Amino acid sequence: MRLPPCHRLRGTQFARTRLLCRTYGTGKSYEPAKLRNMALVAHIDSGKTTLTESILLKSSYISASGTVDTGSTTTDFLPVERERGITVQSASIPVRWKDWTFNLIDTPGHADFGMEVESASRVIDGAVVLIDSVEGVEPQTKGVWRQLDRYGVDTRIMFLNKLDRPGASFRNSLQSLLKHRLHPNPMALTLPVASFDPKHYVDGEPGIQGLVDLPRWTLWKWDEEGQFTCHPLPREVDRLAQTNLFLASHPLLPHLAVARTTLLENLSMVSEEFMEHLLTISGEPSSYLQVDDGIVMKHLRQAAIRNQILPVLCGSAMKHIGTDLVMDYVGELFPSPLDVSHEEQKSNAPLKMLAWKVTWDERRGWMTFVRVYSGKLTQQSTLLNTSRNQKEKASKLLLLYASDVEEVDELPYGSVGVILGLKYTKTGDTLVGAGVPEAQRATMRDITPPPAVVSASIIPQSHSEIQPVQNALDSLVRTDPSVRAETQEGQMLVHGLGALHLEIVEGRLRNEFKVNFEFGKRRVSYREGLGFNEPPAGWNVWKTEISGKPVIVTVPLTVRRLETHEQGDAVWDGNVVIDAKGRPVLAPEAIPGGGILSDVAQGIMNGLCASPHSSLPMTRVHVQIGNLKNIESRVPSVVAGAAATIMRQRFKEGGFGPLLEPFIRLKVTITENQVGKIVKDLTERGGEVLDMGDGSMLGDNLEELEGYSQNGVYIPPEWLSPSGTPAALVGQSASHVKRSVQGVAPLSQFLNYSNRLRAMSEGHGVFEMSSAGFQEVGEERKLEILREIGKA
Repeated sequence: MRLPPCHRLRGTQFARTRLLCRTYGTGKSYEPAKLRNMALVAHIDSGKTTLTESILLKSSYISASGTVDTGSTTTDFLPVERERGITVQSASIPVRWKDWTFNLIDTPGHADFGMEVESASRVIDGAVVLIDSVEGVEPQTKGVWRQLDRYGVDTRIMFLNKLDRPGASFRNSLQSLLKHRLHPNPMALTLPVASFDPKHYVDGEPGIQGLVDLPRWTLWKWDEEGQFTCHPLPREVDRLAQTNLFLASHPLLPHLAVARTTLLENLSMVSEEFMEHLLTISGEPSSYLQVDDGIVMKHLRQAAIRNQILPVLCGSAMKHIGTDLVMDYVGELFPSPLDVSHEEQKSNAPLKMLAWKVTWDERRGWMTFVRVYSGKLTQQSTLLNTSRNQKEKASKLLLLYASDVEEVDELPYGSVGVILGLKYTKTGDTLVGAGVPEAQRATMRDITPPPAVVSASIIPQSHSEIQPVQNALDSLVRTDPSVRAETQEGQMLVHGLGALHLEIVEGRLRNEFKVNFEFGKRRVSYREGLGFNEPPAGWNVWKTEISGKPVIVTVPLTVRRLETHEQGDAVWDGNVVIDAKGRPVLAPEAIPGGGILSDVAQGIMNGLCASPHSSLPMTRVHVQIGNLKNIESRVPSVVAGAAATIMRQRFKEGGFGPLLEPFIRLKVTITENQVGKIVKDLTERGGEVLDMGDGSMLGDNLEELEGYSQNGVYIPPEWLSPSGTPAALVGQSASHVKRSVQGVAPLSQFLNYSNRLRAMSEGHGVFEMSSAGFQEVGEERKLEILREIGKA
């Protein structure tokens, strides 16, 4: 029976790896079936960048791995990333592993940089989602999970990282996947060997020294230097105890055959063909061990691509334990461009691609990251941006290796690369070959930035700096669509996804764009809802004079408040705009061919940007555009101006609506004796406590929460992770036991929470925030907000 060999690269030189990547760029040995477009996504501090560094080391892309703590990692190359020890922007690297090529994207974990995950999710076919095995599923884990759902990234692998930490638990991590409803069928493909000394299981010592690969029935062992050996396991149950791989008294031995059997039985529940195969084998205890690994991998791949299972791997990225298995299973289970249904994704189809990211480089100029969905891009290709109806010309094609680049001759179908020289293209734009027929120029799905929640004023230091600052802001918005810049009452305002996001924006304006300005006080971005008064008849008619001639324009609009159960559209900043047939209207610049619908949409967007009562953006407004055939004017500026004026008049007639402010989900981890202070501070500042528990996943009552059922899911025993069992935590004093407080609170009260928490917790507390959307405020709070923004 054939066993897949354990893979281990030895002595492969960096130059040879770069040569292999070069063949991908030139297309000489390009195989779409061997391409994997994938990303690493997770909550902050789950180990994405560390796993990326481990992958680069294992694939011989680098000769020694860097660390986040020392600021020496390959993908965190920006000065701000190395100073702060966090990932701020996604970084793309083509990686060769065996006969596969991975277009690997390392993404930020902080919610303030969610746009980077949003854009990466749009162009990948699979994702490795990491969780900290001590913390389990965290707020931003669910955030990135929803982003992957939004863009139809069905194939995912879960990597349970940091199993070498005290308190890490393989069992509790699996349970947290069900509890938080990430997937109803997580399937453990590997089991951790905490130690090959049974005594460490009794003592509850943390660690990870090996992994059991259940589908391929092999054992991986790591020594103290980080070197591994790979051993096939016996295919007879009786011989498992006779091997010299484990001591006879090791607690994992009797559990191995059970785990393999359960895996195959659970796999058969989602594959009729595999179930029929299992029915043909004998009922002997060893029969499940003897099932051909190739058959198992075939059905695992089919189930993973159809999202019927969530493959679960584990290890420690810091110690490079499990990295080889992650790369093996990405290659085996993730779809190639041939396996997923994308827009006209064919090698012989006309050229079509999506710009998923735009950056500025001082030496190279504008760099546009693209994924080629059909055809082949060459340096001679003339392009048409169908989102903006602009012709573009590529000056160079590049493969990006984090901060390093390599010029290539072409980017073939299914690949990810960089184009230099595009002048008009922004994130989310569709690019096609200039000769593509009109019928095939439809724009692909756009990339929608998350709504901004924090703003600050920008004050140029002199009159001569006004235009340079404005130009810098325009460039910054092009590189980061989650930044919104506008001018209100003569004041420049910049809006971002959080306080940290604005700090990064301030630094980029100073260091990258070299402009001189003062940054004003940060404040929360509030919203206003639609008032309750009904407008008078004829409210949608605009009368004016142009060149001394009277002009009357009637724009057929229906405007109402969104119902409680209705979801806002992120394209319209929490509002909904639909056409006469009830179809969502794209952003004005993304409407194919422009036309009168684009002009009306532009006017609606202008009207929604500022309320006539508070100058705040409007939210939760439903707008339906009627039949535009009979509209009196076809002049774009007149139509857009009429729509904007009519919208503002509708808001004015509707009366002053409710105000909304952004709320956050907050998780604070402190010691037992500090819980009271944290709860008191949270409630006094308008927050609400939702849950209190241990600092990890322990202590959660799974039966009381509406998670997915554990029935039919393999859940390993508690002792599999010795230091994560409750017995290992008994006897700790209140000053050392970690507790967590989770709640929701208004963002305005927690903009500078780090300083306050440091004082309350004597420097030991840590916290995490994620967006909880906008919520209406009461009359008293409404008056406070109006005073704050100078409208009361």
